[in-house]
Amino acid sequence: MHPTLIAGFVALFVAVGGAFLAVNLLIGWLVRPRMPNAEKLEVYECGEPTIGSSFVQFDLRFYVVALLFIIFDVEVALFFPWATVFGKATQLTDPALVSATADGGLSPASNGLLRELGVHDPAVPQQEGPFFTPTLPEVRHVEATRGELTPAQASAQWSLARAGSLLARTALVDMAAFFAILLTGFAYVWYRGDLDWVRAVSAERAGSAGRVSTR
Repeated sequence: MHPTLIAGFVALFVAVGGAFLAVNLLIGWLVRPRMPNAEKLEVYECGEPTIGSSFVQFDLRFYVVALLFIIFDVEVALFFPWATVFGKATQLTDPALVSATADGGLSPASNGLLRELGVHDPAVPQQEGPFFTPTLPEVRHVEATRGELTPAQASAQWSLARAGSLLARTALVDMAAFFAILLTGFAYVWYRGDLDWVRAVSAERAGSAGRVSTR
């Protein structure tokens, strides 16, 4: 899909969403009743009346726990792109989903799957080397396991399956490394005691009691 067309769809989506929001706000402003009073003008906080001043000192651990939740929650969301790439790459190895033409070209299904993976000009991998050059026994194995295929078709399907396997393994290793870094950070925070609220409070109280007794 052309980038200009994608930008047009995004702009149309934003315009329709903004118009929908503006129309609803306008209708609500026109039809809603207006009966202001002192009770309605009070600050609403979870259905409870406010007591005292809001300018109080909170424990810093509240912010630490909140920041840890935000950090780990956002980083877990990054697993979805990896899972998508891993799933699409795995489909390249499935003969029921990916096939090649008799002359060794891409079938429409294979072409569409490669485009979903972000390949702008899909083609059968033709790189030289041990990873993309099937041997004769491997070609015969493909022919035997996937039905009657021409040598070019069997070679193309093997190259697609090999490329999908390498991409899936790369995505899996990348995701595992990221997850290991995430767990390392979580273990470090846990080791510091930032997540052990009760122990931290107990340690502070014990330290305060020790300082008082030494005096």
